[in-house]
Amino acid sequence: MQARAFPYDLGVATLDDVARRAGVSTATASRIINGSSKPVSAALRDRVEAAVIDLHYVPNAHARLLARSERTAVGVVVHDVSDPYFAEITRGLQRVATADGRLVIICNSYRDPARELDYVELLRGHQVAAMVLAGSGYHDPVFARDLRGTLRAYELGGGRVAVIGRHARTGDAVVPDNEPGGYLAGEHLYTLGHREIAVIAGPRNLTTTTDRLAGLRRAARAHRRPPPKVVYADFDRDRGESATAALLAAHPKVTAIAALNDSMAVGALAHLRGVDRRISVIGFDDMPIARDVTPALTTIRLPLADMGAMAMSLALSPHSTEPRVERVPAQLVERESTFPPE
Repeated sequence: MQARAFPYDLGVATLDDVARRAGVSTATASRIINGSSKPVSAALRDRVEAAVIDLHYVPNAHARLLARSERTAVGVVVHDVSDPYFAEITRGLQRVATADGRLVIICNSYRDPARELDYVELLRGHQVAAMVLAGSGYHDPVFARDLRGTLRAYELGGGRVAVIGRHARTGDAVVPDNEPGGYLAGEHLYTLGHREIAVIAGPRNLTTTTDRLAGLRRAARAHRRPPPKVVYADFDRDRGESATAALLAAHPKVTAIAALNDSMAVGALAHLRGVDRRISVIGFDDMPIARDVTPALTTIRLPLADMGAMAMSLALSPHSTEPRVERVPAQLVERESTFPPE
């Protein structure tokens, strides 16, 4: 059988080509292809649809959204999607968005408040249906004020917003138990008999750092111990390793380290292997890698993918007159990296 010849390559035909083939105006062809509610005759519709098939016309998806006045994309602003913490959260976000037929636009702020605000403005300009801000809030009142104003304007225009973590903005939120989780970490170490405990913490300007550290300090008070020593660093493996080295050089009697996320804890374990020191290490978040390192990491578990799914569900649900806050409990997961002091 001879192959059918097409005068146009696949995907090259334009809307004007379709209109000419069907013998209609470009506006009429556009209305029919984009499903406009304006009535057209069956004969015109048949001619346009036949031209689309003949020419293998592929409509521009973005143009169709604008023509229909639809918002099907959703925006997600994370600190860094390559960070395992945000990768897990994003997995949950995408699961819900995809099931709802949404395109997800992911923006990395790299923990820069100004960049986060720029991305919110950009997503607002693209008229996304909803936004999710995933990650810690900042101790920055000017940023908080500007963000509140931008998000309020976006919501007044019909957009929906949900956040993950403690933010200055009031609204729909998924709030993990960071302070209670910090307390669980400290309680576990003190109960094992540790008295010289130190913390490798994240950046000072993040509310997540503040909250987790507050829980550890509360545990110290409950056990009538002085506040733990603290070294601040970025929330990543390499900074965790270097922070542990600095910590032990300044405080050689430390017998246990609480890392405020699992990536930092993995860095702490790497340093301890290199210097042959047997010191307890506890992490926070229970990322997948926590089970695979040696020794397996004791940590505070948060259901990260579920948190992402909850936030996207809030963002895609109808507007509520009262803010909806989903609190996520933290849970101690004991593995091999914590033990009584020697």
